[in-house]
Amino acid sequence: MAKKHNSPEVLSRELQSRHIELIALGGAIGVGLFLGSATAIKSAGPAIIVNYIIAGVIIFLIMRALGELVMYKPVSGSFSTYAAEFIGDWAGFFTGWTYWFMWIVIGMAEITAIGKYVNLWFPKIDTWIPALISLVVIYLINMIAVKVFGEVEFWFAIIKVVTILVLILVGLLIIFTGFGNNGHATGFSNLWSHGGFFAQGLNGLLLSLQMVMFAFIGVELIGITAGEAKDPEKTIPKAIDSVIWRILIFYVGSLTVILAIYPWTQLQENVSPFVLTFEKVGIVGAAMIINMVVLTAALSSCNSGVFSSGRMLFNLSTLGQAPYGFQKVNHRSIPSKAITVSTLFLLIGVALNYFIPQKAFTYITSIGTVGAVWTWIIIMFAHLKYHQKVKEGKIKRSHFRMPGAPVTNWIVILFLIGVLILMAFDAGTRIALIVGPIWFIILTIGYQVVKRKKLAQ
Repeated sequence: MAKKHNSPEVLSRELQSRHIELIALGGAIGVGLFLGSATAIKSAGPAIIVNYIIAGVIIFLIMRALGELVMYKPVSGSFSTYAAEFIGDWAGFFTGWTYWFMWIVIGMAEITAIGKYVNLWFPKIDTWIPALISLVVIYLINMIAVKVFGEVEFWFAIIKVVTILVLILVGLLIIFTGFGNNGHATGFSNLWSHGGFFAQGLNGLLLSLQMVMFAFIGVELIGITAGEAKDPEKTIPKAIDSVIWRILIFYVGSLTVILAIYPWTQLQENVSPFVLTFEKVGIVGAAMIINMVVLTAALSSCNSGVFSSGRMLFNLSTLGQAPYGFQKVNHRSIPSKAITVSTLFLLIGVALNYFIPQKAFTYITSIGTVGAVWTWIIIMFAHLKYHQKVKEGKIKRSHFRMPGAPVTNWIVILFLIGVLILMAFDAGTRIALIVGPIWFIILTIGYQVVKRKKLAQ
């Protein structure tokens, strides 16, 4: 049987704490906050803030569980490796390939969106041209060095963070001083004056919960960076603890400000609340500024997609669950073959979006939705099994611990199963529950093939 490399020995550890913090932050603050937040607000009313707090607590527990596993074994494959070790070989295979595919379909959607955002400035240019140029640039960034990827992702995230902080600052001026509102301070009464804080009732709160949860997809990227983190013992715990409270401030803070300024009933789903707020204080070209930020967010997401899908393919290869060639690295310690193949799949995705009906493309991308929930459940379950081994004295427990385990593990797992059930009640996400099982049937067949090949060897 072919010799397998150990991922921490072949990938270079060049990602600093600031890189990892901003990679996770950038992964969680996506296009959805800038463009799609109005849809979630329409579903739940001002109570959407409660959902973001609940989702933030759940994500915090998932990240602490992942952090404890990372401290036990800081490898690039992260949750795929932990799934294989603590649950079974099949779980590593299913999780690795599902996470790889999740980022491929997210990347497909983002790279296609990039073409549309650029098209707002240059309407005569075909959308596929900026999409292709962006993908080539992102591919080259990922092929140079992991430190370059980290630096680019750091600055992409900074743009999003600064935009949110400016919105919160401008919003607070409107709320307390009436700046930009003819001197009339809005205060916070809009949070409860239009049908009450829970204006859409429990139904609205529940049905918007899955929208809110999916806003956090990408925060688990911290686990993927573990194999290339400089001094992971210090950088990973620091990154996890700082990212969670920052996300809560950015999401809860920005939405509270928006909902205090505007009656939630006046927000339109096709207009960004960020654009409305900046226009209110007379910022010229607010729509263009937000378009640039959204473009940056899409580029950041695609960049993370190429990075994480490449690393996951690399890790699957080291586990013997993907072709051997994918675990080879170039002279700069980059898994070049795995990155190249992942990028080619993204390229196919861009082409597919132009040649197949939109409905078919929606079916493909919906697997990404199931992939996120699957990954989070597997992290919690792998941590549960790890915790059992710690209690049995087979493994020494990490100093960075998930609070309340194993009770909190089950709370999170049941919560995530609840999110899957809620998806069935939304026409937009219901398709994921139909397409998802088809994907897992394909994986079951694939796993049997790999298993037989391993036995033969």
